[in-house]
Amino acid sequence: MQSSIRLFTGAIVLFLSATSWANDDSPRPAHSKGEPAPTTQQAVTNLSKYNPKLEAILAKNELTAMDMHEVHMLTYTLENALKRIQADLDETAALLEEVHVASETNKPEVVQAQGQVYLEGVRALVK
Repeated sequence: MQSSIRLFTGAIVLFLSATSWANDDSPRPAHSKGEPAPTTQQAVTNLSKYNPKLEAILAKNELTAMDMHEVHMLTYTLENALKRIQADLDETAALLEEVHVASETNKPEVVQAQGQVYLEGVRALVK
């Protein structure tokens, strides 16, 4: 009887620990940092280099475990690139808004100065 209780208790403990592990909402551990994108130009270069690799994998009829791993690793670099571009676009949008407001309020010196800064920021994205 006592060994049945121990067996039952052990099964409950295993079940509860497996359930808590499956429902773990803690942040995922970092696996890789990916290629850095310290500038917009580098971010665009990384997208140009790694998007075709992702596209080639996605074109397959079936994805293997190795394909899934490769996608996993590619996404780190792609995420870094998109974060850099997003940060730069936020900055560039703020500059353009300054140009917009300055054009409405007749401030040509601000339009010229901030307009040039805006154009420099956007050049890496538009060729």
